[in-house]
Amino acid sequence: MPREHRPTRSVRILLAESGAAARGALAIRLGMVPGFAVVARAATGDEAVAAATAVRPDVALVDFELPGAGGPATAAALLAEVPECRVLMLATFGGPQRLRQVLAAGAAGFLVEDGPVEDLVRAVRAALTGETVIDPAFTGRSGRTPDAPTPP
Repeated sequence: MPREHRPTRSVRILLAESGAAARGALAIRLGMVPGFAVVARAATGDEAVAAATAVRPDVALVDFELPGAGGPATAAALLAEVPECRVLMLATFGGPQRLRQVLAAGAAGFLVEDGPVEDLVRAVRAALTGETVIDPAFTGRSGRTPDAPTPP
């Protein structure tokens, strides 16, 4: 469900990544983006849902391989608790089955987790306007599919 993004307020981001080093690096990278604020970090699906319920982020970046229920199940649970949040799933590799799982969970996008921060920033901004963003590396095509109109 799209909503208006208010540029006078920072985009509140939840990071759900199992690796502490990766989580920290992503927080640093996103913290340098004007208008972005990492408001919570989680290492498991349960932690991510609890943090999202507490801080009500605008966007959650969720690792596909998140411990516990996994990224897609975590995304679905997070959206059930905080439906106004936009979820972007991050992974090292994709594929049709993974893409179906991500979209079925209600995620607004599926991105390469170690891609350029500029791509992630564009994806976050696109998700906030209601767009679905799929990294072209995960589609094997231009990145445009009926379910994914906007590549990062």
